[in-house]
Amino acid sequence: MMDRLEATPGRANRVALISAPWPLFDRPSIQLGALKAFVTKSLPDVQVDAFHIYLKIAQAIGYPIYHAISERSWIAESPYAALLYPDRIDEIRRYWIRKARRHPLLGATDFEGLCGQIRSASLALIDGRNWECYLLVGFSICLAQLTSSLYFIREIKRRAPGLRIVAGGSSCAGVLGEALIHAVPEIDYVIRGEGEMPLAQLIEAMRISPRRTEPPDIPGVICRGDAPKEDPDHQIADLNDLPVPDYSDYFCDITASGPRHAFLPKLPVEMSRGCWWNRGGSGCAFCNLNLQWRGYRAKSPEKSIQEIEALVNRHQVLSLSFMDNLLPAKGLEVRFSGIQALGLDLRLFAEIRAKTPRSVLEAMASAGMQEVQVGIEALSTSLLRKINKGTTAMDNLEIMKHCESPCLPDLTGNLILAFPSSDSRDVAETLRNLAFAFPFRPLKGIDLWLGYGSPLWRDAHRYGIRVQGNHPDYGHLFPPETLKKFRFMMVGYHGGVKAQHRMWAPVRKKLAEWRTFYDRIHRRPGFEPILSYRDGKNFLIIRERRADDEPMTHRLKGASRAIYLFCETQRSMNEIAERFPRFGEDRIRPFLRMMVDKRLMFSEADRYLALALPQKPFLSMRA
Repeated sequence: MMDRLEATPGRANRVALISAPWPLFDRPSIQLGALKAFVTKSLPDVQVDAFHIYLKIAQAIGYPIYHAISERSWIAESPYAALLYPDRIDEIRRYWIRKARRHPLLGATDFEGLCGQIRSASLALIDGRNWECYLLVGFSICLAQLTSSLYFIREIKRRAPGLRIVAGGSSCAGVLGEALIHAVPEIDYVIRGEGEMPLAQLIEAMRISPRRTEPPDIPGVICRGDAPKEDPDHQIADLNDLPVPDYSDYFCDITASGPRHAFLPKLPVEMSRGCWWNRGGSGCAFCNLNLQWRGYRAKSPEKSIQEIEALVNRHQVLSLSFMDNLLPAKGLEVRFSGIQALGLDLRLFAEIRAKTPRSVLEAMASAGMQEVQVGIEALSTSLLRKINKGTTAMDNLEIMKHCESPCLPDLTGNLILAFPSSDSRDVAETLRNLAFAFPFRPLKGIDLWLGYGSPLWRDAHRYGIRVQGNHPDYGHLFPPETLKKFRFMMVGYHGGVKAQHRMWAPVRKKLAEWRTFYDRIHRRPGFEPILSYRDGKNFLIIRERRADDEPMTHRLKGASRAIYLFCETQRSMNEIAERFPRFGEDRIRPFLRMMVDKRLMFSEADRYLALALPQKPFLSMRA
């Protein structure tokens, strides 16, 4: 990285791109990879150096502690805040201790000693490079990268006062970018949307007139002193025109670091940008992940498959993470069947919607999908409506059930607790439905943070809250006079926050019980589902594992067996009655009610879902 010296072709033909801590260290920055590839394609005589600074910091402090910090955004902003404002280190240390105390590794970490390590490593990286050789240095600033980026910007500018610095990324979208450039004098330009085209045009404008003093008039680029403006769209119309991301610098750094720091990284890839559910800006109420994009665009299946093959062959890595906020709504089976046809033993990760059909999950699994992050968010349909997820509690339970199968991807997901405007009925429904979720992988309870630009932020009065500027936790990190100048991604709000936390306390307790129960069941040798069945063609045996007793069995015969199997995917009462016309609703309903009472099925709005999984895949795995 900074210690890698090469021949300098001339300042006008050289730019640097930087990603500061704290992204996940085990993958290159897709932002830097995409920008470098686009600039190189658009301006072939420009040399682009991409510096994944976070990787070097991870090596300096150790991968385990870096990983623990990178998973917690408030903790991640603390060390570099202490380096930016050393006179505030006592306040920041107290804040770190309060946030980190429950984590076994971070709670035992000497904060000031850690800051000293980070400072030494950061300054060594900065001083190991002649920044005067660059025409421009660009920073990609996303969540948990603000204080680290500001620190590197400040220190680099001190060493090269005439160097032009541009910032971009999700933390620079809209008024966030406008506030940033007016608050940080070391930043010369901000790209407030998608970066490829504005960055390439900015580089070209500076090459033509490197000593220009007037700001370039480029859509998507703002300068200090600019009046607030709404730029026209300035993004790639067709994602198929994008070159394959260039991660060569990251892999060079891994090789140069030697065997002591060696690991097999994951490759970030993308099929799309934006969110098709966010039609007209009215997507999930809490989400602000698409501020830098307008609309939804997807690569063709052929382009996506070719890109995956090219990256795997280039870097000889088989683990990939799809970085899409939302995978394309249509044609996913075709896409993943094409990926499978490559014949590569891939390990994949993606974020998906709860309504993803089992057939798509099967195609994903066949291509190598090992884990999916599912947008669960709630197990109350009334709350899901308030959140505007477009899903139901039954949709969530159905995909949780599917992903319990060993032949489908593992599921991770969150439950948002204390969502504004939620009420006691939402809590009661959540508690009721949690009892049916215990056979499946536990969800993680998370506190909502109000994101700038989200529907919840834009329409706060609808949710009974009052927006109060920047999130109060920033006050622990930044001096008051500096805090007033910034607009941050996380926003503070008032409106029954403490009452919400008290109201949702029983759900927090139930989530802890769920985790304990699930872990206790699966501590025994061999992974078997908690709720499963074996089919005898004219009868069915359902096996229910229990923590403190022998498994309980339930036998279903004839029509009962057939109805249960018919409800492996959710069915309405009308569908069931039409499928079994000989029995009629008056005979079917008591059976369904009995199954629900025993928590072998789930019901909602006159729809029914069988919860047991077929035991055959598990038995074949053991064999």
